[in-house]
Amino acid sequence: MNSPATLDRAGIQQRIPHAGAMGLLDRLDGWTQGDIRCSASSHRNAANPLRSATGLLATNAIEYAAQAMALHGSLVAAPGTPPSPGYIASVRNVRLAVLRLDDIAGDLQVHAARLAGGANEVLYAFSVRDDQGGLLAEGRAAVVLDSPLPAHAAVGSP
Repeated sequence: MNSPATLDRAGIQQRIPHAGAMGLLDRLDGWTQGDIRCSASSHRNAANPLRSATGLLATNAIEYAAQAMALHGSLVAAPGTPPSPGYIASVRNVRLAVLRLDDIAGDLQVHAARLAGGANEVLYAFSVRDDQGGLLAEGRAAVVLDSPLPAHAAVGSP
């Protein structure tokens, strides 16, 4: 699969495991081997699957960043090689500058920068900003690759 400079929502959803309403990103705005920049408007959607009775809490910025990281992984994968499946093992130094995301008027600007990593794990720094550049959330995430979850950790398992 070629690695385009930009992608729309449909193109993003072909490259990450998040589909339908759970696909939160609208646009790939740009990327390099070391970082990715995306935009999203789904935080304003009343049907956002992450929304609670009190709105879309700022902690959900981590999921926006995680989807950008997954997209980055698919873009930097060697041609003809499927991206490595992964999951967030930990987040550190998370700072939330707002309580909720659903009352942010403009698009979210999602940035993730690969700090380190190898075949089995990657460390990213991330930030989510409003369309004026104001910081909404930031932190670091450790992503474990090619490590399936144990059967007892599956959703709905005892």
